[in-house]
Amino acid sequence: MPAAVLSRNTALAALSLPDVWCADQLAQAPLRTLPTGHAALDAQLPGGGWPLGAMVEVLQSFPAQHVWQLLLPGLAQAAQEGAGPVVLVDAPCIPFGPSLHALGFPQERLLCVRADASAAALWAAEQALRCADVAAVLAWLPQVRGTDLRRLHMAAQQQGRLLFVFRALRAQHDASPAPLRLSVEGVDVLRVRVRKRRGPPLEIPIDLPAHHTRLAALLAVKRKGAALPAQAPGARTRPGAIPSREKNHALDRSVAA
Repeated sequence: MPAAVLSRNTALAALSLPDVWCADQLAQAPLRTLPTGHAALDAQLPGGGWPLGAMVEVLQSFPAQHVWQLLLPGLAQAAQEGAGPVVLVDAPCIPFGPSLHALGFPQERLLCVRADASAAALWAAEQALRCADVAAVLAWLPQVRGTDLRRLHMAAQQQGRLLFVFRALRAQHDASPAPLRLSVEGVDVLRVRVRKRRGPPLEIPIDLPAHHTRLAALLAVKRKGAALPAQAPGARTRPGAIPSREKNHALDRSVAA
């Protein structure tokens, strides 16, 4: 058999191995992942979920916006599978525990760490990753350097931890060891762009609900009520009509809650 044919057959055989990744395909090697809870997002991620033992970098214009809507389904599952806490390092906003509990995440499993300096926040995140009982680490590190990111990524690899690092959107042009980088924007719609993954580039953003189903329904009714013209004094309301916004106090309280 000619050498060229042998070489081609050898290359094709290598491409069929489970540990070989072709750049034009999503990585197919056995990966430990955790489903994100968003089917549209899972379909675009290698292994079909958040990678365990690797860093996921989330880039945002506004810190903490929609973080829980994006991560909570997966974190709730991680909390059910393990007994350890989910550690928040320098979170810009403290989450409202009863709301998380209502959506399936036990609020007593949150451990919030405050740091006075970026170096202290980095140290706290690394120590949390090396703790045997920790289920996941979420760290807000706007001023972190590339070398420090590699340290965190290696710590997550060694311990098989779920790690999310949040940075400003302007860091999208900086080098990063994270195998998965996402940018998250939007208000009424959660627009997720996959900036980096083990696979071909994804040019089209993934749109996810920005609010929980029940809250989204309440907000939709509230907007519909606000769009109705105000009634004239003494006018009668048609049966089944939605009251005007001025009289919708119960709905306002529900949305605020």
